Amino acid sequence: MNPRLAEASSPYLRAHAGNPVAWFPWGEEAFAEARRRDVPVMVSIGYSTCHWCHVMARESFEDAVTAAELDAGFVSIKVDREEHPEVDAAYMAAAAAFTPSLGWPLTVFATPEGRPFYAGTYFPPQPRAGMPAFRQVLAAVYEAWTERRDQIDETADAVAGALAEVRDSAPTADAAVPAADDLSGAARALAAREDPRFGGFGDPASPAPKFPVATALRFLQTRVVREHAPEASAVADRALAAMAGSPLRDPVEGGFFRYATRPDWTVPHYERMLTDNAQLLDVSLDAASAPREVVRGIAGFLVDVLQRPGGGFGAAQDSESWIDGARSEGGYYAKDAAERAPLEPPAVDGKVVSGWNGLAIGALARAGAQLGEERWIEAARWAADAVLEVNVTADGRLLRASLDEIPSRAHATLADHGQLAAGLAALAVATGEVAYAVRARELVDACVTPDGRVVVPGGGDPVLLQQGIGAPDAASDADEPSGPASLADAAAALWLLGAGDAYRATAERLVAAHAAAAMAQPLAYGALLRVAAGLADPPRQVVVVTPDAGAELAAVARGIRADVVSIVSPEQATSWAGAGFGLFAEKAQRDGLPTAYDCRDFACRLPVTDPAGLRP
Repeated sequence: MNPRLAEASSPYLRAHAGNPVAWFPWGEEAFAEARRRDVPVMVSIGYSTCHWCHVMARESFEDAVTAAELDAGFVSIKVDREEHPEVDAAYMAAAAAFTPSLGWPLTVFATPEGRPFYAGTYFPPQPRAGMPAFRQVLAAVYEAWTERRDQIDETADAVAGALAEVRDSAPTADAAVPAADDLSGAARALAAREDPRFGGFGDPASPAPKFPVATALRFLQTRVVREHAPEASAVADRALAAMAGSPLRDPVEGGFFRYATRPDWTVPHYERMLTDNAQLLDVSLDAASAPREVVRGIAGFLVDVLQRPGGGFGAAQDSESWIDGARSEGGYYAKDAAERAPLEPPAVDGKVVSGWNGLAIGALARAGAQLGEERWIEAARWAADAVLEVNVTADGRLLRASLDEIPSRAHATLADHGQLAAGLAALAVATGEVAYAVRARELVDACVTPDGRVVVPGGGDPVLLQQGIGAPDAASDADEPSGPASLADAAAALWLLGAGDAYRATAERLVAAHAAAAMAQPLAYGALLRVAAGLADPPRQVVVVTPDAGAELAAVARGIRADVVSIVSPEQATSWAGAGFGLFAEKAQRDGLPTAYDCRDFACRLPVTDPAGLRP
């Protein structure tokens, strides 16, 4: 058993601890060993619910002969991409120079200084369909390292230089936040990519996998798009309806699978991700006609399957499980409820990622408040408390993740700060507890310098910084909102709560800097465009002050579609105002009755105590 991996804060690394390969975790120690031995580094990147990562592990990393060749000629590093997203992004960008087929497992060969010189993805144990065997790759790389070192150095320098050039290119500095008309145009361009036959985005004749792309769907659901481009907004409703009625959704335990391998949403890739389901909970909640069973199914999956004993939400549930003594890809999910009952379910990756928990915290808080499901709000609160206790250092610095309440050494990303802050702001609104909003404000403040520049607290991964290797600071979305979009979202949420115009200014700078790219590629920038839509639309904020959360006036308020709907007690309103959230200043009960304050278009109407006076 490899103690370096057995003690890791990643289920993926722990799963490889029994390999005969002498793995190192990501860190300077591995590169120092490669320099000492003067051998190349083999970086293998994957994650615990990745099917082909499991396959390559069984075929190659558990093979004694392959392990011996790796140990003799290389230093091998195993990386969990979910624990170290910066490392994954940097090496994925480098891999693009060598292969168009990017994905996981990702296999990268680098110099002891960390400069990549060759990369690929899955390599089979024997030559197959034009792919060389993994041991053939190892032999070729080692032969080049020992016989043609100058060529390797030249390639590594070229790749590093290209990455640096892209990374250092600055976004547009003098752009403006898109107006409502611009955003409507982007929404129509996005809608033009709809699969007219099966819904969602893509070509119905294409063999490419089909993803939900929740970030884009959420943009199409914004008030700006619904009012100015309703035909584009309808694309989101049709996509959700198609997915909800397809094999992509698990009808037994709720939740959606990662993607479908066919355009009609059939033959899913059966892992269920926290990021996807947290965002699709919001999509389902805001859909014009989504059955409540879809909303409740997603929320149930998050709370009943992914939530860990310590409170945080695990990263994903595996696609594979054991059935009748054999590993089965998706077999568990093909069973009905009665057939599943005696089976051991697929494993959950219990890694508690800070930002991804923020996505789930926010979605459950919003859904719980709107539908009156206190259990969901309490699950969000439990997760928030767990993340803020375990994933934060003694000096207040946010970490990327933890496992079994043991914090990872990985630094939190910009997305972690933004996603968690936005989730905490939503939880503060749902519970009325200002402490969560204060913590959200601290997370955003940590990412903004006094002169307004956005930075990653701590500077990012120290090994990448030392090596000068890094990926572009992409503002485009992958399967989650990007770092800039997430921080802009959190800053805008704080502004809506009355934290001050400086937070709106931060959101505007982030959106404006990437607006040109977002308008040109709306499918890749849905999260940023959603924030832009919120900034382009005059807000509506409703505050109800009452000691009785079940009062009729509070119930009417919860049915309103507004940017903020907050039900607070008189004492909570005072706490919010005292903490610097101006939306709650001077908000009190009138004549001892529940009182609603309705602010629209930057102006507040007279307070009302009669539910009939609070209009949708």
